[in-house]
Amino acid sequence: MSKYPQHTWNDENIVDDVEFQEKDAELFKNLLSQSQETPVEEKSQMSPGTILKGRIVEITKDHVVVDVGLKSEGLVPIEEFSDPSYVYLDAEVEVLLDQAEDDNGQIVLSREKAERLRQWEYILQHCEEGSIVKGRVLRKVKGGLMVDIGMEAFLPGSQIDNKRIKNLDDYIGKTYEFKILKINIERKNVVVSRRELLEAERISKKAEVLEHIQPGDIREGIVKNITDFGVFLDLDGIDGLLHITDMTWKRIKHPSEMVQLGQKLEVMILSVDKDKGRVALGLKQKEINPWDQIEQRYPPGTRVRGKIVNLLPYGAFIEIEPGIEGLIHVSEMSWVKNITDPSEVVKKGDEVEAIVLSIQKEEGKISLGIKQTEHNPWDDVERKYPVGHNVKPEIRTLTNYGAFVELEPGVEGLIHISDLSWIKKVSHPSEILRKGDVVDAIILSVDRESKKITLGVKQLSNNPWESIEKTMPVGSLVKGKVTKITAFGAFVELDSGIEGLIHVTELSDQAFGKVEDVVSKGDDITAKVIKLDPEHKKIALSIKEYLIEKNQYNRDDIVVTPAKRKKKEHETEADFNEENASKRHKKREHETEADFNEENSSKRHKKKKHDQLDFEESSDEDGRELED
Repeated sequence: MSKYPQHTWNDENIVDDVEFQEKDAELFKNLLSQSQETPVEEKSQMSPGTILKGRIVEITKDHVVVDVGLKSEGLVPIEEFSDPSYVYLDAEVEVLLDQAEDDNGQIVLSREKAERLRQWEYILQHCEEGSIVKGRVLRKVKGGLMVDIGMEAFLPGSQIDNKRIKNLDDYIGKTYEFKILKINIERKNVVVSRRELLEAERISKKAEVLEHIQPGDIREGIVKNITDFGVFLDLDGIDGLLHITDMTWKRIKHPSEMVQLGQKLEVMILSVDKDKGRVALGLKQKEINPWDQIEQRYPPGTRVRGKIVNLLPYGAFIEIEPGIEGLIHVSEMSWVKNITDPSEVVKKGDEVEAIVLSIQKEEGKISLGIKQTEHNPWDDVERKYPVGHNVKPEIRTLTNYGAFVELEPGVEGLIHISDLSWIKKVSHPSEILRKGDVVDAIILSVDRESKKITLGVKQLSNNPWESIEKTMPVGSLVKGKVTKITAFGAFVELDSGIEGLIHVTELSDQAFGKVEDVVSKGDDITAKVIKLDPEHKKIALSIKEYLIEKNQYNRDDIVVTPAKRKKKEHETEADFNEENASKRHKKREHETEADFNEENSSKRHKKKKHDQLDFEESSDEDGRELED
C-alpha cells in the first residue's frame, strides 16, 4: 500500500464553508497529482549504486561540485577525475550515487566508481577470455601487479615476463599489451597475462628467423645469459649459444672475461638445427685463425719469447703472439732441479725465452721448454762417468727399492737395493745408508737417452760367493753367532759375514722340543758345513754333525793321548758308552719285543690257517656223508 493517500474529488471531501473558484480547484488538483508521483521517481533516482548524469557547477581546490538534480549538490574529490581536461564549469559528467545522504545530510557521489562500473560493462560487452587489451601498470600488490585496462585487472608475477625479473618497480607506470586470461563475473575482477603475448611473439619471430638464417651469416645479438660454458644471445626472437671455445683464439677461464649482460655482439652463425631450434654462434671465427701455418712459423727448435699468462700445478702458459699460447711443463723448466711448482722458476707476467719442442695444430697445443735454452749436463755424461769409474756421490733420496745419488747438479743415479751388499739381505736402504751421506760407489751402466745411471756399492769388493767353495768347503768347521730363530731352524752370521742356516734337524744329536731349547739368539756356535749353493747364496750348517764328529774324535783319541788325558777322556767316553749302551739295550729290548710280537703273530696266523683247513676238511666229510 502506498504511504501517499489517494483522494477523490466528491462533495464529501470538500469543506463546505470554504469558498473557491472552479479554476483554482482544478489547478490545485493538478499540483496534488504531481506531488503524489514525484516521490516515486525521486526514490528510484536516489538508489545507491545508480549512475547519474550531472553538471559541474563549481570547482574548488580539492573538490568538484556536481548537480545531479536531487535535493542537494554532491562533492566529488578532484583526484577521481583521471583526465583533468574534462573538469570545467557546466561540463556534463557521469557519477555514481554512493550514498543518498551522509551524516551532514548531503548526497555522496563518486566519479571513480562510475568509471569503473562503465568499464566493467564495457569489458562484459566487448571483451572475452583471450582478448588482447592495452593497459598501464599501476602498482605492486601481493603476488603481482595491478594493471589499468579500463578497469583494474590483476597481473600475476608469473605472467609479467618470459625472462627472469629482478625488480617489479621497473614495470610500474609503463603501458603494455595484455591478454585476458580470466573474467570472474561474480567478483567483478579480471586476470591478465603479458608473458603469453611475449611467448607467442617469440615463437613467431623464431620461426621467421630460422627460415632465413644461414651458416656464415653475421647477426647482431644481445647477451641475455652468461654461464660457465658459454653465452646465450637473443637474435631477434631466437636464442643462440656462443660457446666459450668459440669466443676467442686465446684461452679464457670464464666468458665474463669478455662479455657482460645486455652487451650487443656481432657474431657468425656456425650451424643451425631447425628441428630443435638451436643455433651455434662464433665470435673468433670473424677473425683470422692465428693457428694457420703455425708449423711453418714455429718449427720445433725455434727460440721464442713471450709473456707468462697463466700458472697451473703442471706448468706455465706463455703467450708468444696474440691468440697463440704454449705450455712449458714443469719437467721442461730445469736440468738440475726437480721442479714441482712452476712458481719456483717463473711468475705471471714474466718475459721468458723458450724453445719450441712440438706442435699439435689440430688440438691447438704447443709444447715449449725453458731448460733447452741452457746446456744439458747429460750430453757429456758418458764421457765423464764411464762404466767402472769410481765416484763419491751424495745420497739425496731413499726409496724402498734403492737410493738416489747426485753425481753433479742435474745428474742423478740409482744404487739399487740389490747392489748394496754381497752377503747381507737388505730389506731397506736405510739399513746401510743415510740421506746426506757421501758413499763410495762404482758406475755400472749409463743410458744418456733415458737419463739413467746405475751404480753399485758391493761391486767395490770381491764377491765372496765366487770363492766360497774354496774358503768354506763342505765338511769344514765354521764359527758364528745366531742372528735369528725360526720354527724351521736358526740363522747364523759367520765370521766372514755370510749368513748360513742350521735346519731344525741339524741342531743337535739329542732329542729336544723347541729350537730355543738348543740355541738362543746371540749364542756363539761351531758348526759343520754340509751343503753349499753359491748360485742362490745359501749355506747349510749342522751342529749335529759337528757333535757326532767331535764325539767320534774323542773316542779315537783314547789310544794315542797321555795316560792322564786318557783317563779323563775315558770317563767321558764311559759316560758316552753308558748312554749308548743304554740306548742299545733299549733298542735290543724293543727289537726283542718286536721279534716276540712278530713270532706270536706268525704262530697265531699259522694256527688260524690250520684251524681253517680242519674246518674245510670237516665240512667236506659232512657233505659226503649227506650225499651217501
